[in-house]
Amino acid sequence: MLYPVYVHQGDAEHAHGVTIPDFPGCFSAADNWDELPAMVQESVELYCEGEDMELPKPSSLEQLIRNKEYHGGLWMMLDINVSRLNLKPVRLNISLPSKLVSRIDAYASHHKMTRSDFLALAAQEVMNQNSHKMLGH
Repeated sequence: MLYPVYVHQGDAEHAHGVTIPDFPGCFSAADNWDELPAMVQESVELYCEGEDMELPKPSSLEQLIRNKEYHGGLWMMLDINVSRLNLKPVRLNISLPSKLVSRIDAYASHHKMTRSDFLALAAQEVMNQNSHKMLGH
């Protein structure tokens, strides 16, 4: 899921500093631009570790740009793999056709994720697609 991040550009002696507004108090740093996505992912994962919180929706970049709190840096949109966030899980009992469960398990295993990871990611993707359709995108 794409989230806006605010980057304070570093130099030869300082790392690039990153603030992730949708995760208040979550920040990161990287010595070079190529490391930024992985470092932000790691920071968000640590921030969410076992927290009893709902996944925040990405803020509007248009609104954030107008916020005077952010100055002297630049905005980037980074893809945060929300299926890797360890928010406090809720156990639920669902029934699915056995062939579908087998296909889900095979896909999840091939992509090195759990069944729950896959189902959460699939649900999130469908909801994101439907929200874009509802907004006329």
